[in-house]
Amino acid sequence: MTTLVIAEHDNKQLKPATLNAVAAAQKMGGDIHILVAGSGAQDVAAQAAKAVGVASVLLADAAHLQDGLAENVAEQVLAVAGDYSHIVFPATASGKNVAPRVAAKLDVAQISDITAVDSADTFERPIYAGNAIAIVQSSDEKKVITVRVTSFDAVAAEGGNAEVKTVDAVADSGLSSFVGREVAKNDRPELTAATVVVSGGRGMGSAENFKLLEPLADKLGAALGASRAAVDAGFAPNDWQVGQTGKIVAPQLYVAIGISGAIQHLAGMKDSKVIVAVNKDPEAPIFGVADYGLVADLFTAVPELEKAI
Repeated sequence: MTTLVIAEHDNKQLKPATLNAVAAAQKMGGDIHILVAGSGAQDVAAQAAKAVGVASVLLADAAHLQDGLAENVAEQVLAVAGDYSHIVFPATASGKNVAPRVAAKLDVAQISDITAVDSADTFERPIYAGNAIAIVQSSDEKKVITVRVTSFDAVAAEGGNAEVKTVDAVADSGLSSFVGREVAKNDRPELTAATVVVSGGRGMGSAENFKLLEPLADKLGAALGASRAAVDAGFAPNDWQVGQTGKIVAPQLYVAIGISGAIQHLAGMKDSKVIVAVNKDPEAPIFGVADYGLVADLFTAVPELEKAI
């Protein structure tokens, strides 16, 4: 039994989510291989080879794999899938884009967003916005799995010594082409990898008021997040959204400012180690999951909190 983990990367750096996926794969038993599909991604393959617990790294290098187009990456995964019992993706935007294509072509049921591994064929995953946990047992010969990376502690990035093997790259599928990418520049930590997150909700009132969170985030070295209500209202950009339809985070500290705590938002952050909530409504659902709650006007409380730190 051997597991293939699909690496997430930008052709220069291995993304931390890959190391969390490797940790999940270790619980499935057997050897672990990593597939790096990209262009000029030799450095990524070298980084993957150093990850603890990895036995082998497969490098598929071609120009049409550079931008991670789902159609091409899926075909590359299928080209090497024959020897693997489990194919594991991080449950990120990229993983969620590629995994269903692979599962469909293999004619197996995808097991999505797992949070625990009970055995090689039995997994746990949240349903009903995290209000219940389903235990799923698969009898498929090959198991295509996406992993909620916040549920597994990443393996060490250094200490391994896996062999890097070059595999033949598949031909360009011709089904899609890369047009362009708009990358938001941000000096703050990446939201899903940050150890501290400060999030604002609809209670912030406006995009201008969202700037009130910046001094607090600066002092805490935090990433900035937002509820879906705040994003939909135009207070914060899309890539800040935390929740069931946004990003799943589990930092050491999550500070929720002006967030009522809709079930969809809680599904994206309730695994945080310490949750602090500031809301003027004492009945707000966010206080049901908060370790520390402050019933106060955020426009008064946040500046005072920032000064006290």
